[in-house]
Amino acid sequence: MVSEDAPVNTDAAGWPSFARSYLAVRRMQTKLHCWAATDSGRRFDDLYNLVCDPAFLTIAWERVAGNKGARTPGVDRATVAHVTSGMGVEAFLRQVRDELKSRTFQPVPVRQVMIPKASGKLRKLGIPTVTDRVVQAALKLVLEPIFEADFQSCSYGFRPNRRAHDAIAEIHHFTSKRYEWVLEADIEACFDMIDHTALMDRLRVRVSDKRVLALVKAFLKAGVLTTVGTTEGTVTGTPQGGILSPLLANIALSVLDDHFARQWQDTMANEQQRQKRRRHGQPNYRLIRYADDFVIVVTGERRHAEQLRGQVAGVLAPMGLRLSLDKTRVVHIDDGFDFLGFNIRRMRKRGSHKSFVYTLPSTKAIASIKARVKAMTYRNTLHRDPGYLMDYLGRVLRGWANYFRHAVAKRAFNAIDSYTWERITSWLRKKHRIGWPELRRRYCLPGTWRLAHDGIRFKGAASVPVIRYRYRGYHIPTPWTHQPSQEDQQPHVESPVR
Repeated sequence: MVSEDAPVNTDAAGWPSFARSYLAVRRMQTKLHCWAATDSGRRFDDLYNLVCDPAFLTIAWERVAGNKGARTPGVDRATVAHVTSGMGVEAFLRQVRDELKSRTFQPVPVRQVMIPKASGKLRKLGIPTVTDRVVQAALKLVLEPIFEADFQSCSYGFRPNRRAHDAIAEIHHFTSKRYEWVLEADIEACFDMIDHTALMDRLRVRVSDKRVLALVKAFLKAGVLTTVGTTEGTVTGTPQGGILSPLLANIALSVLDDHFARQWQDTMANEQQRQKRRRHGQPNYRLIRYADDFVIVVTGERRHAEQLRGQVAGVLAPMGLRLSLDKTRVVHIDDGFDFLGFNIRRMRKRGSHKSFVYTLPSTKAIASIKARVKAMTYRNTLHRDPGYLMDYLGRVLRGWANYFRHAVAKRAFNAIDSYTWERITSWLRKKHRIGWPELRRRYCLPGTWRLAHDGIRFKGAASVPVIRYRYRGYHIPTPWTHQPSQEDQQPHVESPVR
């Protein structure tokens, strides 16, 4: 097994357990992150041995097997269950490791799946095989700690210890501080249009191991098996649905973060600089990005926000990306805008003359949860057991309510509770063809939204507390952040990373 001083031993005879692999991988990730954070110009070589390491492959397998997509097959029609019941996990990982070490591993095309979007259009998803997913997960375990040291604090999507609520909290903070104009933007087909050459150039800034770079490029060029059965090459983009794709998208879009973070640090970092810019009629602005969706909050006038549109387009052009004309617009905070399912708007507080910025569930979010409740209580579901219905709706509504629990959503929660209660009681009456008194006696139904059946109890969304956002600041620590010790500042002589 791997010791603390030499956490990677690619010639280990026995396959490590999950617990020991987790400690070894986390220790190595912490060192990689500290080395990258303390030296911004450092390039890492010999990372390929980490990708091939049994500890990294074990953790990669656990993450692939524990994902919801474990039951979804790739082009080879193999799932995680087939691998487990067939050749076995250890034999499978040994085979993957042998292919990586002998440099015979070649990714296969991803299986394309079309899923509907809220706008009515279709989104392309690429489903890799289980083998490709494990290798991509191992690559992510190695690359993510290095590039997390370079990512800016204004980026929140697909990053450890960050979530959509943190982005909403930062928007709420700035819009409450006179950042009244908002450039709401969206990148058109971001995952499909990323230029491979520009992306690889950004990878080479930190990674000098040609074997790792060749492996990443092989995944980018693997191709797609379309829904009609033809194979197409991938000239641009990274397939949306792969484990490595979100990290690669963040690396590509970090060019936008770096541009605006550099301007913020140079000219708007402190209050004196921002006040001076206001006196001279210049705007102050801040970027908040979640994956390919982002907003720029601006102090000043509408024309200042409009001018930033061309600036953003110029920064994204070298990466092969462009703004979506339909989803990019400039709005005032009093008119409100939707972002990540929330509607953010400044309104007058009821009973006073003061105005505050409120975050509420968007109209689309409320309509979507009502549509799911309605779909589950159609006539064609009358054959279902009531206990199954309660359990399903309980999971759906609790998940929705927990996502919006920080918003001012008490009225929306009560409306959804009433709607769900009406749909449930109507469904039960249709199923049993009995009146309300008999239905209430049979299921012990109280007069409020609380149902019980076969020991299954469901509480409505109104029981979730409604609280305000608390802005946590810009610096959110990653799982690998700690005070670098003397050992972490300089790599050990036996370490594979030099």
